Amino acid sequence: MKKYIVEFIGTFFLVLTIVLAVNNGTPPGFAPIAIGSVLMVMIYAGGHISGAHFNPAVTLGVCLRGKCDWSDAPGYVIAQLVGGALAAIVAGLLFGMSGMPGPTGPAATVAFAPACLAEFLGTFALVWVILHTATTKSNAGNSHYGLAIGFTVTACAYALGPFSGGAFNPAVATGVSIANMSAWSNMGALLVGELAAGALAAVLFGVVYGNED
Repeated sequence: MKKYIVEFIGTFFLVLTIVLAVNNGTPPGFAPIAIGSVLMVMIYAGGHISGAHFNPAVTLGVCLRGKCDWSDAPGYVIAQLVGGALAAIVAGLLFGMSGMPGPTGPAATVAFAPACLAEFLGTFALVWVILHTATTKSNAGNSHYGLAIGFTVTACAYALGPFSGGAFNPAVATGVSIANMSAWSNMGALLVGELAAGALAAVLFGVVYGNED
């Protein structure tokens, strides 16, 4: 249960930061820094308890890599999705209570092919970095993995966000859809790219890292 609580809290604050930072008047271009930063600190806070996935695609990759029991996967994914959904609801309450407009207008739509490819690339980079920095014996005791992972999300948000919204995470995709930042019709492209990337990153990790661990 402790692992699921950590996954819920970490995902909640990740999605809350995304919804608020993108829509609360944060200076243009600074939202990815806030998003990468909150992911970093939540990883440092919860990594030693749950592995700090905060992302169903990461959970998929880590399970395929053999560093998370498949029996834990449903609890992880449920905690992540509920955390993301509740964060979107709380963000809406904050906007309503403050009188700030929050997300306005029709939810953004994206073209399937570029969005799917962008989500695949960003999620692959994220899961690849996580597997190599946070799950290997050769990096045991590495105190910088949270920074590496947070910066991966920041860099990919800047580079790929314009094509897909830069979710790189099914829980984030769910949260931003609830928050009316992304149309529900985008979910197919986002999920296909994210989950395929998580699986491929684990497979290629196995090829590169082999049986060393």
